[in-house]
Amino acid sequence: QVQLVESGGGLVQAGGSLRLSCAASGRTLTRSDMGWFRQAPGKEREFVSQIKWSGLSTMYSDSVKGRFTISRDNAKNTMYLQMNSLKTEDTAVYYCAAGQEGTIGLPPTRRSAYKYWGQGTQVTVSS
Repeated sequence: QVQLVESGGGLVQAGGSLRLSCAASGRTLTRSDMGWFRQAPGKEREFVSQIKWSGLSTMYSDSVKGRFTISRDNAKNTMYLQMNSLKTEDTAVYYCAAGQEGTIGLPPTRRSAYKYWGQGTQVTVSS
């Protein structure tokens, strides 16, 4: 059993910053690719960012590139999303996701590439 728990969401003014955390328990996910998705009301869950298990490769959606930074600490089994210069359109429930350990070559922007999901944390950006 693998559990993912997000934290760090909240209310922030436009231009501000938040740092989300995703803690894994039950089994270490050192060799799992991990990512963040978000879902706003009335919209589909969309890809935000991904980090490879090694931490040496990252990718971002065009909407957050240059503002968000993904990182991970495998020793702590934790992933982070530093969000700067937040915009009102960033308002959404943010979900942490992890792929099956050892799998490679899956499309990182698709939900199907990830096996484990957290419960989500609300991020609200006010104008």
